[in-house]
Amino acid sequence: MLSEVNLDVTLGKKEFKARMDELEKQLAALQIKVRQNKIPVVIVFEGWGASGKGTYISRVVNSLDPRYFDVRTTGKVTEDKQMRPFLWSFWTYLPPKGQIVIMDKSWHRLIIPSIRENWKLSNMEMHGFYYDVNAFERQLTEDGYLIIKIFLHISKEEQHKRFKHLADDPTTSWRVDEHDWKQNEDYDHNSRDFEKMLRMSSTTANPWTIVAAEDKRFGTIKVMETIIQALEARISASTQTMITPPPAAPSFLQSTPQTSILQGVNPNETIIDAEYKEALEHYQEKMRMLGNKMYAKRRSCALVYEGWDAAGKGGNIKRLTAEIDPRCYTVVPVAAPMPSEISRHYLWRFMVKMPKDGHLTIFDRSWYGRVLVERVDELTPTHVWERAYNEINEMESHLVGHGMILLKFWLHIDKDEQLRRFEDRQNDPSKHHKITDDDWHNRSKWDHYETAADDMISRTHTPHAPWIIVESNNKKYARIKTLQTVTDALDDAMR
Repeated sequence: MLSEVNLDVTLGKKEFKARMDELEKQLAALQIKVRQNKIPVVIVFEGWGASGKGTYISRVVNSLDPRYFDVRTTGKVTEDKQMRPFLWSFWTYLPPKGQIVIMDKSWHRLIIPSIRENWKLSNMEMHGFYYDVNAFERQLTEDGYLIIKIFLHISKEEQHKRFKHLADDPTTSWRVDEHDWKQNEDYDHNSRDFEKMLRMSSTTANPWTIVAAEDKRFGTIKVMETIIQALEARISASTQTMITPPPAAPSFLQSTPQTSILQGVNPNETIIDAEYKEALEHYQEKMRMLGNKMYAKRRSCALVYEGWDAAGKGGNIKRLTAEIDPRCYTVVPVAAPMPSEISRHYLWRFMVKMPKDGHLTIFDRSWYGRVLVERVDELTPTHVWERAYNEINEMESHLVGHGMILLKFWLHIDKDEQLRRFEDRQNDPSKHHKITDDDWHNRSKWDHYETAADDMISRTHTPHAPWIIVESNNKKYARIKTLQTVTDALDDAMR
């Protein structure tokens, strides 16, 4: 790929100015259409050190309305980034619909040996890097994002000349460090690494455009034309219905179960009060110690609580966290998405809240709303929520690859127990806030929810992110089972 690029191409000043004036007008007009069509756009600039990323980004944004674009410099390694899955920071940068984000450096470069050592990728992240990257891009594209990937290519000699020019100028010498000179010294080796990166992450939907960047006038025109062509194609396509059939589930996942999983579970397991009190004290103390151990060993954990309305999620979470240092955990209650969340990929609002290493995050409801309430109440088209099973499995695989411990609980009660709890809440003034019209609405669709939950459990239960069904007619039994499951999993993971 890189070896086939002609770096000797040039462009005269007169021709450059004439073409640039026209391209800037086109790009400004297209930005307006991007907003009108509510298209979220991510433009990625990658390439060699001193290849001119900053210069090209400046030329692109000169013609744009600054209210509707953002430039992110993503290459700097921070402790916050190191302590989360490597795609986490890039999820946080995603634009809402109608906005453009331009990234100076990208998620792709983390696999380059000379760069990745600062990111401290785990062995699992390294092994699944291209799987995670390509899945990330595919998910965004299927959700309507436009990703434009540009690689700026220069020769070893040109790079050396630019480094020297920067180093000799007192006002720019700070921009060249030992790592830059090392990249130039090992140019041939790094070229092979970049070749592999480009080849492995260039797909039909999200290809790389390699730009000969030695002549900045030629490079600027090529960059502008690449962006304009991609925007025009996407805007044209936006007038058509974008339906992407859901991919087949991986072989280790089942399709829709033939018999109900939940109907096969007896929710009436119980525990006597004396045993409950002793077990509660034991597991809460164990949870306290494991929470401290998680922090010391820098292991993160995410717990997902799903289940029937009134199944006892709040009380269960309260007992689980009772003895944990409150600085080390967060509970995320999930309600209907806000406008800022609706305007992004549905996983965005969950990814940005994932715990950093050493911390615990508990999701009271979760990303599984896409295949539960959004499916049952027909809030999302069928092809979209069906696609979500695969997206969720990919996301969870990425989290676990970083080293996160992930457990998912379905708190299960029967229909009679739910009715008793609903009536108790209605009759007790102190509990009125716990019962809403939505609860009764959801109850009227019990059978539909049961089918959706069966599909969800069947298609997203994996060895690394298992579902645990918690018999919850007896709240005390449910609390102990959850506490025991979590403490056993943490103990095994950190032993």
